[in-house]
Amino acid sequence: MKKLIIPIGALLFSGVVQAQLSTAENYVYTKTYLDYDGTTPTKTSETVQYFDGLGRPKQIVNIKASPLNKDVVTKIEYDGFGRQTLDYLPVPQTGTMNGGIYTDPLANVTSTPYGSEKIYAEKQLENSPLDRILSQKQVGIAWNDKPVQFGYDANINGEVIKYTTTTTWENGATKSTIEYGGSYSVGQLYKNTVTDEDGNKTIEFKNGEGQVVLVRKMLNATESADTYYVYNEYNQLAWVIPPLLSKKQTWGWDDQQALSYEYRYDSKGRLVEKRLPGKDWEYMVYDKADRLVLTQDANLRLGNKWLFNKYDKFGRIIYTGIAVDSGSRDVVQGWILFTYGVNTEVSGSYTQSSMQIPYGNTAYPQNIESILTVNFYDAYPSGTPTFTPTIPNQSAVLTDNMSSELNTKGLPLASYVKNIEDDNWTKNYTYYDTRGRVIATHSINHLGGYTQTESKLDFAGLAQQTVTRHKRLSSDTERMITETFEYDNQNRLKVHKHKVDNNPQEEILVQNEYNELSQLITKKVGGSSLGSGLQEVNYAYNIRGWMTQINDPVNLGINDLFGYKINYNLVEGMENPHSDYMDLKVKPKFNGNIAETSWKTATTPNDNLRRYGYVYDGLNRLQAGFYQKDNNPSAREYFEKIDYDLNGNITHLQRSGALLQNYSITEAFDDLTYHYENNNSSNRLSTVTDASVNYGGYPETAGNTIPYDLNGNMTSHEDKGILGITYNFLNLPSYLLFNAGLPRRNGILRNNTSYLYRADGVKLKKTYKFAPYDPFGTATELSTETTEYLDGFQYSGGLQNGPKGSTLFRTNLAFYPTSEGYYDFIENRYIYNYTDHLGNVRLSYFKNGSEMKVLEENNYYPFGLKHDGYNPTFGNLAYQYKYNGKELQADSGMYDYGARFYMPDIGRWGVVDPLAEKMTRHSPYNYAFNNPIRFIDPDGREGTGWIHQKYENGQQNLIYRADINTTQEAMDAGYTNVYGVSSTGEVTDRTNGNVHYSLNEDGTFTNTESGESSAGAATTNGGIYITGRGGFDLTKYLSNLGNEGGDFYTNLGGAAPLNLNNPFFRGGIDKIVSLDGFMGGMVNSLSRGNDLKDLMSYRVDITSLADLAYSALTGKSKMPDSIEVTQTIWNQDASKLIDSVLKYQYTDEGIHRFYNNTSPKVDSISNSRLHNWAVKKYGKK
Repeated sequence: MKKLIIPIGALLFSGVVQAQLSTAENYVYTKTYLDYDGTTPTKTSETVQYFDGLGRPKQIVNIKASPLNKDVVTKIEYDGFGRQTLDYLPVPQTGTMNGGIYTDPLANVTSTPYGSEKIYAEKQLENSPLDRILSQKQVGIAWNDKPVQFGYDANINGEVIKYTTTTTWENGATKSTIEYGGSYSVGQLYKNTVTDEDGNKTIEFKNGEGQVVLVRKMLNATESADTYYVYNEYNQLAWVIPPLLSKKQTWGWDDQQALSYEYRYDSKGRLVEKRLPGKDWEYMVYDKADRLVLTQDANLRLGNKWLFNKYDKFGRIIYTGIAVDSGSRDVVQGWILFTYGVNTEVSGSYTQSSMQIPYGNTAYPQNIESILTVNFYDAYPSGTPTFTPTIPNQSAVLTDNMSSELNTKGLPLASYVKNIEDDNWTKNYTYYDTRGRVIATHSINHLGGYTQTESKLDFAGLAQQTVTRHKRLSSDTERMITETFEYDNQNRLKVHKHKVDNNPQEEILVQNEYNELSQLITKKVGGSSLGSGLQEVNYAYNIRGWMTQINDPVNLGINDLFGYKINYNLVEGMENPHSDYMDLKVKPKFNGNIAETSWKTATTPNDNLRRYGYVYDGLNRLQAGFYQKDNNPSAREYFEKIDYDLNGNITHLQRSGALLQNYSITEAFDDLTYHYENNNSSNRLSTVTDASVNYGGYPETAGNTIPYDLNGNMTSHEDKGILGITYNFLNLPSYLLFNAGLPRRNGILRNNTSYLYRADGVKLKKTYKFAPYDPFGTATELSTETTEYLDGFQYSGGLQNGPKGSTLFRTNLAFYPTSEGYYDFIENRYIYNYTDHLGNVRLSYFKNGSEMKVLEENNYYPFGLKHDGYNPTFGNLAYQYKYNGKELQADSGMYDYGARFYMPDIGRWGVVDPLAEKMTRHSPYNYAFNNPIRFIDPDGREGTGWIHQKYENGQQNLIYRADINTTQEAMDAGYTNVYGVSSTGEVTDRTNGNVHYSLNEDGTFTNTESGESSAGAATTNGGIYITGRGGFDLTKYLSNLGNEGGDFYTNLGGAAPLNLNNPFFRGGIDKIVSLDGFMGGMVNSLSRGNDLKDLMSYRVDITSLADLAYSALTGKSKMPDSIEVTQTIWNQDASKLIDSVLKYQYTDEGIHRFYNNTSPKVDSISNSRLHNWAVKKYGKK
């Protein structure tokens, strides 16, 4: 047999291969340099993949990949039919064979962190040529009798309603009228059923075209939540009918407007009009090259305004703004198409919005009201600050001199962003080294100050040192933050140090230790001495890789301030903690839902062990959170019970407080009933009534009507004393007017709050005006509190009026976040945060002499309302980041998530989800799928899920993660070689152009040939690994190396995530969170004041950089003078993935080169179809 020996990897320099490979075997050996001192690689990542005689992989050896430099080996085996029915976890070995094959890689299992656990997942396959999965058991003994089950069938008569459409053309677009057409006859639809580990059933029906017609989620044995998808005569999605509407079968116009999704297309098949539930119509206008030029929502339409993009000749967005045109959508579309064609802007210069624009104004639109952003490529604009490296041995800076062999051609170099409320600008500049990596950014803020961040990168792109310099005003004294990072041989972060200004003492934020699976097990936090810390935090995990403990709350260490435990498939508390709800039982969960959380703090000596037990319905929605205290678990304190309609709108919420002093009963302060518009046939909340007549939870009054604008934004909430809310064009609140005659519980009389935003949604300033508590009535002026947000540096100031006159507080730098909390500039000390798996700040502490002092303790109801009544602490009024690590707006009681404001007292948002179309089964106002113990909402929008990886050796993975929104977040979570993230996708067979697999929104995937749907794992004929929501994901399993503060770590046995450490990612605001029980990164650039220059920073590779100016605004991708294959050729909105994602020069030669460099196998794109698609997408060249 011929042996196959293929060295692959970053072999940039010649050298001797040291690995002792098994020459009697077929293998692929990969070596990646992680560091290089100029002559030899000092750190490498080496992997050997062995193959059997049929070319199938049988063993993967990660050489010296464990923290103790031992091999980590994954066994792969097949049954008698050549099927891979067992999927093994990687196993650390007792030493290293330097790449040699192991005869028994499982021999060492019991001495690893796995212990005696079952370390393989197993599939039961159908005994037919289709090999469809019938059931799948996950790793772990506890899951051995809890399989995910799959069923394949056809519909029966009367099982599925048949909706039809009659489509006409109106204003240059389709208009499809929906009609009830009875039901599908027997056998007309494919029926695939998935039953998860806890018996929750999902049934999907597809027609002969492969289109999803119905997704049925079984609430119980007799009731279901049905979401229908209705297609017009052109096979375009025309309607989506969510569960609350579909149960009616027939409905009126008001029901339709309130609950359905409707879409209209032009003659080119482009989406041009859409209507979401509770919102009026939105319009889209394109140029001849199918590029989005204009968008208009209902609020903009009131003023005949449009948001616009202008492009250069390479298809890059050069500036955006607001234009005025009173024409209808079809009239404007025709005007652009026939008058402007491709609509490319030319070079030139003119002044608008107090900014000299270095581009012309000849493309449509020309009647511009305001410029919002300006982007610069290739060469730096006039006035760019000179960047002189200050870190020793810094890399050479890439020049924009086009005569130089290495230059900035094709890179985004600067971005100017205007304030929405005034004409001041923020100017962001990005500097690269000669390898195209970002090594510095410089941002001139709207006040004239700046923030400059410089980072020294090692060979693999990891930050070794980062220096941040900052001024609020140009006349201020410069503040400086210096951070250094140390890594082990596989680039796992070991030590993170921090220094403020020229302080003589360097603080050690973290010292990390890992087990042999590369899981973080010990973190020493704070202090100034290596080997010790202010706190030693210990982590534990179960066999699924889900985090189970942060310290041990049952046996809290003598120096531990906080302990936290998560139970999934275990219940340690009472099954029925509340005797009024005996049907609601706390039971073990096996599908990823959390059954219990327990915690204990040292705020008070010998404090109680506290616990929540959780109950879920068949749709995985939280029905109740039952609080239990160890000395009185049945006291019924702090519980939350929730009821929903079929869309997930809360209909009833009950909540209690603490046990009343000297009584055996609790304070029941919330018994809320939610009333919705259109006789409860709507997602828009109309009124909330409180039967408890106790406003301890829900605020001052109840029963007032809540109005909305045409975009579905809540415009007042008089129950909370909010008389009016004004929104900007981003649907962010810019002004809140309060009922000045309605005092809060602290006696404060609120007047108004105003916000200042940049055009990209970054919050810059908050101004809160109020009348303080004044029993003598001597205050004549309103007091003012101001908060400013500048690149993570947060300032506080204001004017205090009271009985002794007024006091002016100078605007002072309050704090700057760190990976473990923040630095308090007022007190000149480090504050450290304990956070739970959701990023909730639970306990803050600092060093007080030789002791630790607790500054603040926060505990929360399941939906985020803070507990009161025990362990009171003073806290820091300037630092209001609490639930999910988001900033509490103390004036309104809402949390700012970035894209939306969240109301924890009623468990919902006040505005429509910007990504509502990606979760049509759910109300666009629901929070975290009504499962706030398992999920968080990163920035007020829905997560997308499917991550696409592509490696240098051609290997590709498609992995589902419900919490991942963007490529950046995927990289933050530890995924390397990420080429895209999408809610759905398709894998195409190049031999015939057919879709081979479809990736579904719920984390399952479907083999379109067999009709088999799975939540597990599969490998395509072309060798692409697909991992669904229930499949084993190595990165997901081994990347729970992040901590609850914000440092990042590599995955097992490989190079670190590209450009791993982003110095703009700060704990306390941007959090590491755990979703589905594992740790992952979560970036919320909107909430913490990041901008384009941050997005273009240290974790973005060079092929992504040139794309960001467009994708940051539209969610799509464009590449200068190139094409990026990120979608199927039938998809026009860049929302789907395919298996191959590469960038090539957009010429016929470039397309042919792409095809020729792609191995001729299935699951790739054909040359001709790619060419036709590229011409259609980008036009001829």
